[in-house]
Amino acid sequence: MHFQKLAINERAAAVNRNLERAVNAWVRGRDLFRSRIGLRGRAAAYDDLHYEFLGGPSDELRRKHYDKSLRLLWKAQGALPWSTFRDQSAQERRAALVELDALAERALNEEERELRERITSREFRDLLDREYTARQKEAVVAILTAIGHGEAYAWLVSASLLPHVQSTGARAALTMQVLEEAKHFVVMRELVLAFGIQPPRQSAWEYLLLEGTLKSKGLDRFFGMNILVESIALSIFGGLSTLPGLEVLRLFHLDESRHTALPANYFKEFPMSARQRSSARSRLRRLGMALPTLPLIMLLEPDLAELGIDAFDFAGSVMRKVTHLSLRAGFLNEREAARQNRLFNEAFNAYCRLTRPDHERRDFMSAETTAGRAELAVEREVFGAH
Repeated sequence: MHFQKLAINERAAAVNRNLERAVNAWVRGRDLFRSRIGLRGRAAAYDDLHYEFLGGPSDELRRKHYDKSLRLLWKAQGALPWSTFRDQSAQERRAALVELDALAERALNEEERELRERITSREFRDLLDREYTARQKEAVVAILTAIGHGEAYAWLVSASLLPHVQSTGARAALTMQVLEEAKHFVVMRELVLAFGIQPPRQSAWEYLLLEGTLKSKGLDRFFGMNILVESIALSIFGGLSTLPGLEVLRLFHLDESRHTALPANYFKEFPMSARQRSSARSRLRRLGMALPTLPLIMLLEPDLAELGIDAFDFAGSVMRKVTHLSLRAGFLNEREAARQNRLFNEAFNAYCRLTRPDHERRDFMSAETTAGRAELAVEREVFGAH
């Protein structure tokens, strides 16, 4: 695969790597010490060194229960055709005319079945070897693993939010997100391992971002996960889904578009109090959750550049979406949203002036790194014209 590789500042990249190693040693050491003296250390029972939850993969248990449950998942529309449920596709409605066993085998649509078969096939690995150099594979794996660790935490956070939402509909919506995050984690891990590259550990910046989200209280987790982390995921999937072998990311992208919209839809029916929405303490908590995003993108700059993606175009696209979703959900007002976009844009330009000799001031907040037409159409529906 030919990419228009972008030049980077090697010295800045080395500084970012060394800073991450130092912060990683500190934050993990701090949490290990806290757990040994009986205080709360790391919140997630997650082994990022092996890209697994503690206890190992237990693939046989997954196949017997998770995979089978998805195959046998029944739809309310088929059981109660007179109801208000519309959760069947046209293909599933046709399949409902045949016996249950046949229906179970059709639970995945043709695109999903074909993509899943390709992920585990020898032909798929051959395709990756043909299309990507060793360094390009490393870059893809680094970027996908960064969000793969995020999917592990999204699974935990969405499950932990269930006691904090009101109404049957909200719990049903959040339960479906738990199911989709489980699917994202196990499928993403299989996709990444197919590249034959050792997945990197969770960086210090991911650790701080994701642990901060999991440890946050109540509905602040909506901001940390559905708005912040899911916007990063949406942008990664939108940027890579047109690359050879990564078409399955279009399905991830569709799921993430629903996840990012959940806070705004929820708060429309159950508004936050003025104190929850705009108190100085609440804003500081959310700012603290978001801050690790910036050094994370700087750390990923060499890998994004290898694939022809400008890290700060990507950062601007992500943060514009985060600001838009924060505004819609009520975490920001119009004035605060405009100020936040200006501040991010100035910060990105300041960093680029330091690390890019020929840099001219740009409006990074108007950049777009989502590539596919279908993905752009989905994002226009979620975010409006941008």
